[in-house]
Amino acid sequence: MNNKIKLDIISDVVCPWCIVGYKHLEAAINELGLEDKVEIEWQPFELNPGMPPEGEELRAHVARKYGSSREDSDRARANITQRGADYGFEFNFYDDMHIVNTLDAHVLLDLAHQLNKQTALKLRLFSAYFSEQKNVSDRDVLLNEALAVGISRDQALAALADNNLREQVKSTIQQWQQMGVSGVPTVVFNRTSAVTGAQPQSTFKQVLQELIAQ
Repeated sequence: MNNKIKLDIISDVVCPWCIVGYKHLEAAINELGLEDKVEIEWQPFELNPGMPPEGEELRAHVARKYGSSREDSDRARANITQRGADYGFEFNFYDDMHIVNTLDAHVLLDLAHQLNKQTALKLRLFSAYFSEQKNVSDRDVLLNEALAVGISRDQALAALADNNLREQVKSTIQQWQQMGVSGVPTVVFNRTSAVTGAQPQSTFKQVLQELIAQ
């Protein structure tokens, strides 16, 4: 098989199930020895496009958006933390954790794609937000995380100042929504089929095996 399997992963950097789902997918790819046979592109999705710069306290946000009680929230955090730990990702939830606006992060991820550093930056941002308690809507934080994966401050600042790029990212988000993507993570295989949610490793393995067999 010469052609690579194209994986579009539609996700947001403040979505805990997005990193859990990716870890399951990554494990399936590694189990099948397909590291060189897949091409991953991270596609933008804003869970909260109207989120103001200061963000919103996470528990209050979850209660408002999903009607969750504090007990629900605690259970969900414990569950997600365990799921992450099972695959080597550390969730470090804390009481004053805020959900934040992620448009700037997606702009930098678009730049990172052009530089072949997209997965590195995406994983860095997941860790910054969920493990290191950083505000991924803060420009200084974003510039530092970009620098950590080899994107210069000047490149990152230029991307953040590029209104055309910003509008292009928003347009891409709208395109995925118009194609029916309403929840993340969604993984699209070769632009022909898709699965939504943090599917288990076995599900990703099965889909990848079917694609290899074609």
